[in-house]
Amino acid sequence: MKKLTELFRKYRHAWVFLYSFIYLSWYMYLERTIVTEYHIMYTKIDDWIPFNEFFIIPYFIWFLYVAFMLMFLFFKDVDEFYRFGLYLALGMSISLFICQIFPNGTNLRPTNLDPNKNIFTHLVAFIYKTDTPTNVFPSIHVFNSIATHVAIVRSKFFYNNMKVKVVSFIIMISICLSTLFLKQHSFLDVVGATILSYVIYQLIYAKIPLPVGHSDREDIRI
Repeated sequence: MKKLTELFRKYRHAWVFLYSFIYLSWYMYLERTIVTEYHIMYTKIDDWIPFNEFFIIPYFIWFLYVAFMLMFLFFKDVDEFYRFGLYLALGMSISLFICQIFPNGTNLRPTNLDPNKNIFTHLVAFIYKTDTPTNVFPSIHVFNSIATHVAIVRSKFFYNNMKVKVVSFIIMISICLSTLFLKQHSFLDVVGATILSYVIYQLIYAKIPLPVGHSDREDIRI
């Protein structure tokens, strides 16, 4: 019992994960109710972007990318965990609220997709089947990817590690592009998520000093 008590005290910040129940309930409600009448998100730029099933790889990497940073901060840095959790929760809540008051969706998905062409088209078909083309603006996939990269860049564990930051940046960009090349989102959805990320960054991180000063970076070894 004593060990359980100590474990609970050490990881009491786990309550942040309770937000996932709020998000999932809200999201599934919107998925069930917004099915026919909604505003189509579209720009001419969407026509210039070809469908490419290979982008399903970074699209799925998104799940590992966000989860890794959440769990890393959960065990390594409670303060940054709270900031990252707040960043995600605010962004996802605002996104769902926008979809609630401004029902939206896309009609960009290819109608001639062959699930049996290769493993990648099979996975794309699976995504299309399990995820409706509604509630897309702003893109939560894009928002969470940007938020994760921000958390990595701001973390004292990675702040002076350029390799990690470059890899994270490539992953973030790949995920954002995947939403376009898989025709899951319109260019408008990506722009909206980027603007939302910037606004919330200003609220959470902008006034917080960076982990180390320029004069101290050479002394840090990750």
